[in-house]
Amino acid sequence: MTSLPEPPASLSRMLPYLAKWSVLSALVAVLAGSASALFLFALDTATAWRIAYPAIVWGLPLAGFAVGWVYWRFGRAVEAGNNLLIDEIHDPTNVVPLRMAPLVLAGTVLSHLFGASVGREGTAVQMGGTLADQLSRLPRLGPGDRRLLLMAGISAGFASVFGTPLAGAVFGLEVLVIGRLRHDAIFPCIASAILADQVGLAWGVHHTYYAIGTVPAITAWSIGAIVVAGIAFGLAGRAFAGATHGLSGVMKRWLPYAPLRPALGGLVVACAVWAIGTQRYVGLGIPVIVEAFAQPLPPWDWLGKFVFTVASLGSGFKGGEVTPLFYIGATLGNALAPLLHLPFAMLAGVGFVAVFAGAANTPLASTVMALELFGPAVGPYAALACAVAYLVSGHRGIYRAQRGDGHKTTA
Repeated sequence: MTSLPEPPASLSRMLPYLAKWSVLSALVAVLAGSASALFLFALDTATAWRIAYPAIVWGLPLAGFAVGWVYWRFGRAVEAGNNLLIDEIHDPTNVVPLRMAPLVLAGTVLSHLFGASVGREGTAVQMGGTLADQLSRLPRLGPGDRRLLLMAGISAGFASVFGTPLAGAVFGLEVLVIGRLRHDAIFPCIASAILADQVGLAWGVHHTYYAIGTVPAITAWSIGAIVVAGIAFGLAGRAFAGATHGLSGVMKRWLPYAPLRPALGGLVVACAVWAIGTQRYVGLGIPVIVEAFAQPLPPWDWLGKFVFTVASLGSGFKGGEVTPLFYIGATLGNALAPLLHLPFAMLAGVGFVAVFAGAANTPLASTVMALELFGPAVGPYAALACAVAYLVSGHRGIYRAQRGDGHKTTA
């Protein structure tokens, strides 16, 4: 992998560098933040329609076929999604086709409208990275600049869709290589993430508030309990990544015609919704995540979301993995809390970020997210759980294009 250019060392060269990347980061932020705002508004509308007309879930097989056909016909070059962006940062070849942004936006909104269990991070990151990459066509920008733009776009998309600018910045620096943080892009990623979040807020975006409740004092018991919980969160993240990739591989072997995969997955999900009589495990699941911070929940909620999300993403629906991972983590933490004698709201918050840390191999970004969403008091617990989950999950992650540097312990 070719390294990114180091920032200039002398002050006379640093000022032009900062000026250049301040302008480029602002452009990336406006593009990514605006795209995320449009996406979130469309997602709210689609979710409201699905809740108002629950029978719409029976259209999920047709929606899946439509999404699969459009990607098969027009989007083969961008079907890899987040992995394409990561690959282009590692080994730059061609500018990411602009059609990635509208395709993933439409595909994700359609998936949510009819009841697939998918997230939103993948869409925001793909839009942010794609739009940022178009700026690499500007004159006097080289391959190293293009890598910085892509990383800034990833950070801006993540930050603006979740309202976590610092976590978004760290995510863009951490997600590329397992076990290594890319400091050479720190200014573009931080500047783009902070500004993109502000752009989203300026458009009127509102993010969900999660009340963490009382955080207990650190004791030998609480530390031990968090380590145990972290192991469970890491195993959940590892299982999620393995199941999603495994189902995707099976579907590709048995159904070579791509549009049939999400059509079949949509039929299975629709029948499952009808069989259990609830839409609790489809869509983003934000209301259930909020419940996990407010009251004890059925201990099988995390498994329900796990199965529905693997079926949706593994069969080819578009969206993202992260919000479903938040759901799985929060409800699993809620279920473990009485067993570990910890407050359920606090352990829901820790699980929220730790399952994501294990599945995405991003323990630092996940810890920073906990600080931004839940406050500093939960920081030591979240950091420990994210570290344990990251170690337990091994090299199995939701992003196939991630590379390892040989320093991560595998389970």
